[in-house]
Amino acid sequence: MKLSWLLTGLISSACLVFAAPAQASKFTGWEFDASRNQLNFGTDTGVQPKATLLDGPYRLVVDLPGTKMTEATIRKQFGAAVREVRIAQSDGNNTRLVMELAPGYGVSPQNIIIRSDLPSRWSIKLRSIDRGVATASTGRIQPVPVSPIVFAGVVPIGQEMTDLKSQINSLVAKYDYLSPGMFFMEVDTGNYLDINGEKSFPAASTIKLPILMALFQAVDTGKVRLDDTLTVRRDLITGGSGELQNSPGAKLSVLKTATMMIAISDNTGTNMIIDKLGGRQALNSKFKSWGLRKTVINRLLGDFQGKNTTSPADLVRLSALLAKHQLITETSRSKVLDILNQTENRKLLPAGLGKGAAIAHKTGTLGRLIGDAGIIEMPNGKLYLAGIFVKRSFNDLRARDFVQEVSKLTYKYINDRQVSQK
Repeated sequence: MKLSWLLTGLISSACLVFAAPAQASKFTGWEFDASRNQLNFGTDTGVQPKATLLDGPYRLVVDLPGTKMTEATIRKQFGAAVREVRIAQSDGNNTRLVMELAPGYGVSPQNIIIRSDLPSRWSIKLRSIDRGVATASTGRIQPVPVSPIVFAGVVPIGQEMTDLKSQINSLVAKYDYLSPGMFFMEVDTGNYLDINGEKSFPAASTIKLPILMALFQAVDTGKVRLDDTLTVRRDLITGGSGELQNSPGAKLSVLKTATMMIAISDNTGTNMIIDKLGGRQALNSKFKSWGLRKTVINRLLGDFQGKNTTSPADLVRLSALLAKHQLITETSRSKVLDILNQTENRKLLPAGLGKGAAIAHKTGTLGRLIGDAGIIEMPNGKLYLAGIFVKRSFNDLRARDFVQEVSKLTYKYINDRQVSQK
């Protein structure tokens, strides 16, 4: 294969408030993290915020054009530098968010960061708040710039693939007994498809993709060597997929273990890698630092109850960082892609690709869920990224058929567009 910042994670100290389920052009939810003076919010379709700063008291006013709320005005007081957050329908077609500072506090426009990696997910951070500021109003209204939308901090956002979305929504209606989420993106254009892309799903074995990236980052920093020896310890042995569960006491290299973790989805091998990297919390901290919002290891493998989580968009974020030569060195990147190319399960995304395409990916399977995510290279060398999960009745093979059809539709859509643009 020739495969040559974002909103930060939501933390436990934050105050969570979510609106009713989203419909067309709806404000879907918000969260304020008082420890970081950061407001995160979402809409069900793309929006371009407009922000102004007023004084006496200092308050940041953010308007969301063409956005409606599904509930009454929200007022939440925090008793800190940011005294109150208010969210209301300012008129029939606009939602307004207000962050009001406490008396004696102020902020300058250059210390207000408004950014996003998707048009429907935004973050407002007050990077620095000044104390001892006069509260008398001067009547100043200062515009606040909004940062360009850059997915995962590396791919400038393009247009939503609305024609493809319509086709896939028809397919979703046909398979109405399934519950899918998916996110696809072209690397060169930033054009994307988002259907429940930010929804949290049980990660199943797709959690092994970020673990693999964390391993090679540790290799790059010298904390781990690929020829280090790992032992199949009894406390790390688990059931489910893989062969190492049958070899207690066996010794093998980090590279061999990592390859088995991906190629045959070895659960015991995965636990050995997690242990080598310092455990769940060390990995979760790393995932968060990469901007993965829903990716969390809550227990070792095998996670048959689906306690470990991720989202289609998170896995595509990680794939974007890999495709754009981030996080790891070129040597490690080459090894990661080689390992992902060895994934033996070819019955999901690969089954929908055209002749000459290649995919570096990782699948995941539970009785009630399947998933797949990775990087697809077209015959012309262009890349697109894919992440998909499907909740299903226990072992319902129709979920596999659905993923294959989605993959086929997506590949054809992207391929036809590229051919027409030549």
